[in-house]
Amino acid sequence: MGKPISIEESWRARLAGEFEQPYFTALRDFVCREYLAQTIYPPAAQMLRAFDACPFTATKVVILGQDPYHGEGQANGLCFAVNAGVAPPPSLKNIFKELDADLDHPVSRDPDLNRWARQGVLLLNATLTVRAGQAGSHQTKGWEQFTDAAISALSREREGIVFLLWGNYARRKGCGIDRTKHKVLESAHPSPLSAHNGFFGCRHFSMVNNYLSARGLTPIDW
Repeated sequence: MGKPISIEESWRARLAGEFEQPYFTALRDFVCREYLAQTIYPPAAQMLRAFDACPFTATKVVILGQDPYHGEGQANGLCFAVNAGVAPPPSLKNIFKELDADLDHPVSRDPDLNRWARQGVLLLNATLTVRAGQAGSHQTKGWEQFTDAAISALSREREGIVFLLWGNYARRKGCGIDRTKHKVLESAHPSPLSAHNGFFGCRHFSMVNNYLSARGLTPIDW
């Protein structure tokens, strides 16, 4: 990861203390060794892309994922997203399907999702790296504590953010969000295994925009 760690400045102001913690020193050493010895996704330059693409001060919506995709050429640092030209994985296909139904008009199928990040959607995985072909291989190494700190800072210092918690993992990770200050929307995960149990029909995307509009903020052009 290098020293100093490269991260967008408004995030650095909130997370610099994490970089000095023993857990992060161990995490950094682990991740550096992994990139040297294994095939790791996303590319190292995109590891903190979620933060770089969506500054702390600009965040209006947070979507929480779990792990980066572990297939070749997929993970790009934004949860649920893949690079342009890469076939959308099943969960992303279902997100697009719900978007179409919710908004009642076709939406962009660009799988990169950077257009969302530019509008203030933080696309944050709980774990920011993974070994090729080994789902969950970088869990419990420290990333979860780091991303918890990011969520806590948003909850504490900001107001009126919409948090989208899809699936039980995201619900647990978001359990500490101050719901007196923020809007929290929960549903099943968009995975084909669970999408029909409450993700389809959740209408989260229109609910986000209604909430933002009611607060005098520009809605997201999904």
